Amino acid sequence: MNIARYLKKDTEAAPLAVFRIFFGLMMFGSIMRFWLNGWIEKLYIIPQFSFSYYGFEWVKPPGDLTYVIFGICALASLAVAAGYRYRLSIILFFLSFTYIELMDKTTYLNHYYFISLLSFLLIFLPAAKYYSVDAYRNPENSVQRVPSWCIDSIKLLLGIVYFYAGLAKINSDWLFRAMPLKIWLPSKYDLPLLGNILQQEWAHYFFSWSGMIYDLTIPFLLLYKPTRWFAFLLVVIFHGLTRILFPIGMFPFIMIVSSLIFFDAGLHHKILEKISALFKISKARFDNAKILILPAQKRYFTVGFLVLFFTVQLLFPWRYLLYPGELFWTEEGFRFSWRVMLMEKAGYAQFRVVDGKTGKTFYVNNGNFLTPFQEKQMSFQPDFILQYAHFLADHFEGQGFEHVEIYVDSHVALNGRRSTPFINPRVNLLEHKDSFEHKTFILPFHDSIKGL
Repeated sequence: MNIARYLKKDTEAAPLAVFRIFFGLMMFGSIMRFWLNGWIEKLYIIPQFSFSYYGFEWVKPPGDLTYVIFGICALASLAVAAGYRYRLSIILFFLSFTYIELMDKTTYLNHYYFISLLSFLLIFLPAAKYYSVDAYRNPENSVQRVPSWCIDSIKLLLGIVYFYAGLAKINSDWLFRAMPLKIWLPSKYDLPLLGNILQQEWAHYFFSWSGMIYDLTIPFLLLYKPTRWFAFLLVVIFHGLTRILFPIGMFPFIMIVSSLIFFDAGLHHKILEKISALFKISKARFDNAKILILPAQKRYFTVGFLVLFFTVQLLFPWRYLLYPGELFWTEEGFRFSWRVMLMEKAGYAQFRVVDGKTGKTFYVNNGNFLTPFQEKQMSFQPDFILQYAHFLADHFEGQGFEHVEIYVDSHVALNGRRSTPFINPRVNLLEHKDSFEHKTFILPFHDSIKGL
């Protein structure tokens, strides 16, 4: 299709409106779930030290004001769902949610990154031009049809997430050793019906291979109309099983609801009719047949920006190729690349502090500074280890120690392998600073994992 012609093509706005409503409601549910489970205090207020992302060291939990940030995020998500002052609301949601995500990388999850990207994308889409409070209050700005690329951009982002997750599963550990599912699945022995099956080795390989095939094919099955309902059934089954087997919060529900964007407008009009009947809203008020026509300058700017955005999304996951060594071992370039649940790592890290002036040496009790969850995550991630070493140096220098040196005895087990030395114990970690450069203090991985 000619690009200029495609950019002028329009489609029903109903799928975008339904997506906005469900996205906002699910984000509100996620935030409230976090709040009611006491995780705000446990993960952000109680810890005396937070692991920062490189370049975002200034983003820290502001004590009890952390609740205010979560409150802003929750209110903004409801406003997004309602389409009330949409542009301001989605910007507030993106900023508050991303700030929460950046406060401590101990809590990093792929789906948090996905929500930040998606909310950023929604800033540039006219998601409140139809069936929203804004459209109700300003009928002159209400439209029933929007440019097709507005909806297709969401489909593309979802497709990238799935397809890259599938590519990441094309590796020897996942396909030929069934790792780490061979470790995780047997622990679900108490599940009705599934418990006994999950003890069988064939089941581990079945879930590994089917997971890879699912991720690689589901975007195309959803795009192709004759297979769309079958694909949606697969989405429900896959994410339903994922929710049962693994504690990953709201992510399965988010992906199930998000996949509705692939369906034709007829389904979304039916959903909106149900919502209208429930809340006694006149849907006919929004069905004005008007088409959103963006000025040429604004259209080209927005489309150009989205092209840049998606170019980055397509290239960024491949940055690991710039680093030497095994990705799963060093984790350099691992985050933000849709590598979902691909490894089981367990580590041990004992830090040794040396006073360079007196020669006095002692070992650190990590429990004095880190929560158990933080210590677990720190023990097998090199950037965590380096950041923690600098924190310890600052702490002990503040207590009067001079010329401090920090060493670590670190061992890591990856995907069922024996625990082996991870960080060079003879390297003073304070001689290194966190950066995007390769961390030379990581010891070699004496095995190979074939794949992308």
